[in-house]
Amino acid sequence: MASDLPGMTLATLIETHGYWLLAVGCLLEGETVLILAGFAAHRGYLNPAAVLAVAATAGFAGDEFYFWLGRRRGAAVLRRWPALTQQAERVQRLLARYHEAMIIGLRFAYGLRMAGPVLMGTTPVPAWRFAVFNALGALLWAVLIGSLGWLFGDVAEAMFVHVRRVEGWLLLGLAVAGALFWWLRKRWHR
Repeated sequence: MASDLPGMTLATLIETHGYWLLAVGCLLEGETVLILAGFAAHRGYLNPAAVLAVAATAGFAGDEFYFWLGRRRGAAVLRRWPALTQQAERVQRLLARYHEAMIIGLRFAYGLRMAGPVLMGTTPVPAWRFAVFNALGALLWAVLIGSLGWLFGDVAEAMFVHVRRVEGWLLLGLAVAGALFWWLRKRWHR
């Protein structure tokens, strides 16, 4: 699956654009992009430590942005999206009992990845506490989800003796599966 551009191969495209695409993807939802980056790291196109660092940093920064959006504009956000108000009550109850675990674990809760930090910003959780546990959660998330991509690379190597011949199709399949999963999840939540 080579590029139509002269001299551009899948490897050079990933090496050239992989890190910034990973950062943008992890600022938003990020799981699919991080799995793809883990696979690319396994194949040797990206540095595994750099993938984890970029993913953790971008994931942390995205959640901090949404937390401060909730802190500064929480009432307006809740008025704009009334469905969040119902989740806000549940998040506040859970935060009262398990605030450290909630801050770390919310990034793994589908449907609350962006809304969760906004909702936490509307609570009395101190910003420093959110930042500390958000950093721990971002690092844990990057390692776990990035490892899934790495393991996918291991499985692909075991299944396909000459994985280089099909790696483009494997990356495309992962991307399509991730996009389809994201679309179905969004559609289901509506």
